[in-house]
Amino acid sequence: MATATASLDQTRVEAFMGKVIEDFSGTMTTLLCVLGDRLGLFEALAEGPATAAELASRTGVSERYALEWLSGLAAAEYIEYDPPERRYTLPLEHQPAFAEEAGPMFLCGAYQMVPAMLAPFERLVEAFRNGGGVPQEAFPDEFWDGMQRFTASWFENLLLGEWLPALPHVREKLERGALVADVGCGSGRALLKLAQAFPNSRFVGFDAFESQIARAARNAADAGVADRVGFRLLDAAQGLPGEYDLITTFDVIHDAVDPRAIIRAVRGALRRDGSYLLLEINCGDRREDNLGPIPALFYGFSVFYCLTSSLAGGGEGLGTCGCPEAKVRELCTQAGFGRIDRVPVENPFNVLYEIRS
Repeated sequence: MATATASLDQTRVEAFMGKVIEDFSGTMTTLLCVLGDRLGLFEALAEGPATAAELASRTGVSERYALEWLSGLAAAEYIEYDPPERRYTLPLEHQPAFAEEAGPMFLCGAYQMVPAMLAPFERLVEAFRNGGGVPQEAFPDEFWDGMQRFTASWFENLLLGEWLPALPHVREKLERGALVADVGCGSGRALLKLAQAFPNSRFVGFDAFESQIARAARNAADAGVADRVGFRLLDAAQGLPGEYDLITTFDVIHDAVDPRAIIRAVRGALRRDGSYLLLEINCGDRREDNLGPIPALFYGFSVFYCLTSSLAGGGEGLGTCGCPEAKVRELCTQAGFGRIDRVPVENPFNVLYEIRS
């Protein structure tokens, strides 16, 4: 051990410690953002620069806590501080991340998920030791609320703004009138957006998690589209009822218990001229291709939710980075699909595929 220590490159040791401290600081900054979202501090700061006293007055929080929160995010360079005025500013360029609900850059839904994702932490520790996983029902409502807010940006911005314009034949079918199924529909946001845009089409969402079906039904009623959008509690791996012109899975396959069976079920329920839209994580085929901050974020979410929720059901456990293009093609080919196209609308986080017979 002494020899190994003597041979250490001290420069590399110090550089690594700098990275560790930076990452640890990022964790604290993230938790400050969780508080800012929960307490409405970002929205209040977006109204204009504020001292700690002014922010406290706008939001009803303690001035002393407001000062510490502001100081922490100023240190992290998330907000700016004007010493003579003692005022803090949320720059315009930073507001899309924190103060534009459901906008294309909005991140507060993901922040909301963080403490809720840690709620069943001890169960995860036991799963590491003994196998198995943490089931969906172990996560509190705050987790699902955060997920709904986080994924809202996809459906409010990308679904109609980028994805369907890249697939004009799918859009035309929806305009004429199509029967659409969303597998793993969650809170139903995708179908609600489609129903509002395409009144001639009919929609059904399937999910195996009962609380999400109840949430989706409430959302449909609130949106005034419950006459054209229905939701059913169903394990899609056991098969899908009916036949559909369009079937979607948005960020579902990689954390499914039985992804192969789900894709076979999709194949069996898709009409001959239908399309299957599969949204997945943008990741490389090899472990060595998935390095850097974004893949590290993916693997973190995998350990705390995606992987463990699949393993809780005795599933395949693909994990967040477990469904790259090669895996998508393998699963879809095995299910009997003949055409798999990568739609040219990807971003650093997601890839969309159109899959046909």
